[in-house]
Amino acid sequence: MKEKSKKEQGFTLIELLIVMIILGLLAALVGPRMFGKVGSSKQKSAKAQISLFETAIDTYRLEVGKFPTTEQGLQALRVCPDGVTKWDGPYLPKDIPLDPWGNPYTYKYPGEHGDYEIVSHGAGGRAGGEGEDTDIVSWKNIGE
Repeated sequence: MKEKSKKEQGFTLIELLIVMIILGLLAALVGPRMFGKVGSSKQKSAKAQISLFETAIDTYRLEVGKFPTTEQGLQALRVCPDGVTKWDGPYLPKDIPLDPWGNPYTYKYPGEHGDYEIVSHGAGGRAGGEGEDTDIVSWKNIGE
């Protein structure tokens, strides 16, 4: 029988444990920082979607002559509402998406903070809140 040289023996249990501890420490340090960015990226995504809705609503208004009503909602950007003439949509290429947390956007016309309002109620899905639950609204920027 031929004895294996030191190079052919592989790693010892101690060496493997040390590597696993180092990897665990790195994951504990880096993980929370990475997952902390998820909330703010979802808020930025909601704001970007709201901006796209605003562009589509402005185009709708230019062609139809008025904003969609609260009852017509954002769906008026995809399907011609009853009684509307000069509609030349759809003004969005795809169906109205849910916000990044899986909730529908709220559209209101006339708005209290402008001609109309588009709101995502954040992670909580209800009006108000702080952090990830903060409402993302069409009339102000994130963080205001």
